[in-house]
Amino acid sequence: MRAVWSFWSQPYKAQAGRTWREPRHHLLAWGLSLKLASRHFDQTMLVTDSPGKALLVDRLGLEFDRVSTELDSLRNVDPGWWALGKLVAYSLQDRPFVHLDTDVFLWKPLPPSLLSAPVFAQCPERHSLDGGWCQPSHIQRVFERYSLSVPVEWEWATSRDSNCFREENCGILGGNRVDFIRYYAQTAIRMVTDPIHAAPWQELPHKDALNMLIEQFWLAACLDYHRFHPQSPFRGINIRYMFPSFEQAFNPQVAAQAGFTHLLGDTKAHPAVSERLERRIAELDPSFHRHCRRVAAYATEMGV
Repeated sequence: MRAVWSFWSQPYKAQAGRTWREPRHHLLAWGLSLKLASRHFDQTMLVTDSPGKALLVDRLGLEFDRVSTELDSLRNVDPGWWALGKLVAYSLQDRPFVHLDTDVFLWKPLPPSLLSAPVFAQCPERHSLDGGWCQPSHIQRVFERYSLSVPVEWEWATSRDSNCFREENCGILGGNRVDFIRYYAQTAIRMVTDPIHAAPWQELPHKDALNMLIEQFWLAACLDYHRFHPQSPFRGINIRYMFPSFEQAFNPQVAAQAGFTHLLGDTKAHPAVSERLERRIAELDPSFHRHCRRVAAYATEMGV
């Protein structure tokens, strides 16, 4: 199975999404994530843009088996849509794969039962319709004001009689049904980038929660719709999880037992987390630790 990472440099430069304490911690995380995962997978791949390749491959010296600069195609897209880099990476895959966020560290191999699944993700997330989380139905109403339709899977998911909605946490995402994953990713990309949708998205300038809906809610909607649709080529599709719930995924004892670390949101900028990351790399590879300091100075100077 192929291990895949993605890095769209524009959101990183714009500080869209969650950021690291300092540039060197970002680079240290890249080195650690790749070093650990390379022990468990037969091929590694980076999907990035030209500035990202210049930073991570040419300057930092990370050794991936394959490097794609397909994310150059996003140069004119609002970097607030930081999840698009991941979605493009998903859409490019032609063999079973797992995509890893840069803040995911695999101290142990992923379980065989997970790797054999049609689709797998880190864990399910459930969000109340009464909470402050951005609601899928709100996106649908905005589109309708412009006489536009959301995809049928989105409409079906929002029509269900429920007091919550599910997202699939994509700290890791992969599987063996790459045809389904490509369909899901390509449809999400079109939903965001199709010029006909520009007006409704302009009504929603704050993109953080929208990224979660486009990547994580949309995956859950596609899975649930196609699993039971009698004419769907993906009928019977299902998903497995590394952890049964969000709470279990981020329980330190449970995660340690699984040999799986995913740094949650703003914890990437926490001083204690940054110090542990530095210590770990200094122990594993002192020369890479020193190199990260030099490259971080270059990256800061170049604005990457």
